[in-house]
Amino acid sequence: MSLIDDAAALLDSAAFGREAIEQFPAEHFTLAQAYDIQRASIAHRISRGEVLKGIKLGFTSRAKMVQMGIDSLIWGLLTDGMIEEDGGVVDLGRYIHPRVEPEVCFLTRRAIDGPLTSLEAADFIEAVAPAMEIIDSRYRNFRFSLEDVVADNCSSAGLVVGSWSRSFEALGNAGVRLQFDGRDVQVGSTRAILGQPMRSIVQASRLLHGAGMSLPAGSLIMAGAATAAEALQSGVHVECRIGTGSASLGSVAFVASGGAA
Repeated sequence: MSLIDDAAALLDSAAFGREAIEQFPAEHFTLAQAYDIQRASIAHRISRGEVLKGIKLGFTSRAKMVQMGIDSLIWGLLTDGMIEEDGGVVDLGRYIHPRVEPEVCFLTRRAIDGPLTSLEAADFIEAVAPAMEIIDSRYRNFRFSLEDVVADNCSSAGLVVGSWSRSFEALGNAGVRLQFDGRDVQVGSTRAILGQPMRSIVQASRLLHGAGMSLPAGSLIMAGAATAAEALQSGVHVECRIGTGSASLGSVAFVASGGAA
């Protein structure tokens, strides 16, 4: 087997078996190879019957880019096996050391098969919803290099999406509250997502084009985190609220249950 196949199989096994692994040796593979590993790892999921549902963006805040020493976003793939029910129970036993981030999710109206401009982006979006991403690095102690995290599908593990709306006007600078049992644990703004979450559509189109991929109509685009992540604990009611009053996108919630492996 090749380096790509070996690494992909190892990461898939870690995710499927909920068993953390060590980081790969420094410079074990390039960033371009990390994306090849990511796709090969997701191919294992597809072979087991999962279906691709969209993409997620990472490092959408300038501060995070500076911290990691990069000047562009990273991205991963979403499957239907990652989707958790809004208002439902999330079994933490499905994950290794799960954390949750408040996000904005878009639903595409048309296939994205080329780079878009800011003026074109809205025409390709059907709806928007409050969302949360469950991230879960497959590396021990949640430590990794840039190449490691990309190979590991950018730590994407689960997502919960709230009710869809056409309230795009609420996206510019909406307040974001991540709450555990009704208590704020993270507070921020949608402005943290590229300054305006709609810009994630443009960025997603460019990343897809660069990879020679397209995104069908009806796909999900997770725009990136609006705040830092919080570690999940069993028994906690988790809720994300975006905006207030007439400018509200609404909320999305779940109850964490069980324990991480």
